[in-house]
Amino acid sequence: MAKLTRKRKEALARYEKDKAYTLAEAAEIVKKITTTNFDASVDLDVRLGVDPRKANQMVRGVVTLPHGTGKNVRVLVLCTPDKEEEAKAAGADYVGLDEYINQIKGGWTDVDVIITTPNVMPKVGALGKILGPRGLMPNPKSGTVTMDIATAVKEVKAGKIDFKVDKYGIVHAPIGKVSFDAEKIFENAKELLQTIIKLKPAAAKGTYIKSIYLSSTMSPGIQVDPKSITVA
Repeated sequence: MAKLTRKRKEALARYEKDKAYTLAEAAEIVKKITTTNFDASVDLDVRLGVDPRKANQMVRGVVTLPHGTGKNVRVLVLCTPDKEEEAKAAGADYVGLDEYINQIKGGWTDVDVIITTPNVMPKVGALGKILGPRGLMPNPKSGTVTMDIATAVKEVKAGKIDFKVDKYGIVHAPIGKVSFDAEKIFENAKELLQTIIKLKPAAAKGTYIKSIYLSSTMSPGIQVDPKSITVA
């Protein structure tokens, strides 16, 4: 068993590991137990009672966090020349088509979100083996394949995130930074959780929200009581 560091021991002493807290309490605690010397990300992990192998139990969606993620989201727009000015004016970090497709084929994926238009998807689709495993493949369901490039870029920059249950039945998503005050962390987490609840598949039986954990980069996880989450 790995030896606990002094900071880890201090963090564990600040809350009860086996206790399920309300979401508001967890938001307060995560700030107290984070000891990194940088602005750590705050993450939410939600285990769902679904079988992701079945198409009718897949949970995927998008949500705009009311206070953003606190991260400078790097956006690449792959489009034809007639859309380039629209993308640049909206705040895209990289704009183009063939030159970036060639860079991606060469291994470059130093972006957080890729947005494109339907007419260039045949070219982008060929990058599936590279972009898919990195979660960067544009998808109409997440709003990243659209003719309204400006709106898509602005929404992503403002805090819109795409989430998807993984093969273990867990949704993992960043919901802010530890520098946020506890209320902003709480409101961002609540927005994501309410969206997940509303997306419950009709085919999912039994307990839907099995467990919720809030944590920051390198901090222990804080258990959140699912019963403390209500849908507005």
